[in-house]
Amino acid sequence: MAGIYIHIPFCRKKCIYCDFYSIGTNGLEDAYIDAVIKECSLRRNELRNSPLKTIYIGGGTPSLLSPEQIGKIVKGIRSIFSLKSLIEFTIEVNPDDVTQEYISSIKELGINRVSMGIQSFVDSELTTINRRHNSLQAISAVDYIKNAGIDNISIDLIYGLPGQSLDSWLYSLSKAIALDVPHISCYSLSYEEGTRLYSLRERGLINECSEDDYISMYEVMVKELRNYGYEHYEVSNFAKNKKYSVHNSNYWNGEIYLGLGAAAHSYDGKSRSYNIANAKQYIDRISSSELACEYENLSEYERYNEYIMIRLRTTWGVDLNELQRLFEDRFHRHFVTSVDKFIKNELMLLNGTNYRLTERGIMVSDMIIRDLMFG
Repeated sequence: MAGIYIHIPFCRKKCIYCDFYSIGTNGLEDAYIDAVIKECSLRRNELRNSPLKTIYIGGGTPSLLSPEQIGKIVKGIRSIFSLKSLIEFTIEVNPDDVTQEYISSIKELGINRVSMGIQSFVDSELTTINRRHNSLQAISAVDYIKNAGIDNISIDLIYGLPGQSLDSWLYSLSKAIALDVPHISCYSLSYEEGTRLYSLRERGLINECSEDDYISMYEVMVKELRNYGYEHYEVSNFAKNKKYSVHNSNYWNGEIYLGLGAAAHSYDGKSRSYNIANAKQYIDRISSSELACEYENLSEYERYNEYIMIRLRTTWGVDLNELQRLFEDRFHRHFVTSVDKFIKNELMLLNGTNYRLTERGIMVSDMIIRDLMFG
């Protein structure tokens, strides 16, 4: 099985923490869509005839595109690949873009999952991070999506925001839980160099949460979501009734995917490719039937290290039989000899041939993963 990711870089307003490639709405949208469809055709063989299982339109802000523009993308993909095996078709939206008419229109295109960046239900926190919506718009957006008949909904929250307290984080969690959506992603705020957030911290204009605050917010998040039936299936992701993100699970399980659009990444099982992070240059190159990506062949060391890093973030963990099947014996031996101390310290669990992190282990997962990597 395979997946397609489509990056839509356009934004009306950039969040202060965002380090994804994005640009303003500048009239390039239609030419960009044409280029995405053409790139899909140029690179169709990279999926090696694998049935298409998922499509994910991310950004940026894909909900800035009209239903007609999204429909053009869908029609283009359908002309290149069969969608008979497609089980999940996701689009990311901003709450203030969502109307009943908009959601009903994109549902008719075959989209069956919506991922919405809410981040917080506290309006002052939303203002601080430069979000365009408020909490009431977020709640209304979820209602619109449900009313349109899309029940596979994911919402994003962020903890560790400037000015956020444990109480305000609990408030946001409670509001998210009350919406009764099947999937919630919770990310700790990170200060990426080059973002406005990073600059504000360096200039002393905002204060970063303490490590103790991050830990407290993480612990209460896990406890609250678990109490309401959410399974912690990946470090930042929680789902009810096994409503995992199929597309992201494909990433974590090493399945191949094709990334289309400026700054999109692809993986074919042995190599990665990275599209140029410039929409105008991307359009120009694709329009000339020239690929806009660079390829990187992964060594076995790199593939093993990536496998360990990704799989230990998930509930599926590392299976020894799979490890032996995918890699040379020396990697298996390294893992087995390195992992025992984490079992003894109750940072990892062993169930048959499967190793995974405990909740305590997740808190120090970076240290564990570094130790289990090769070289």
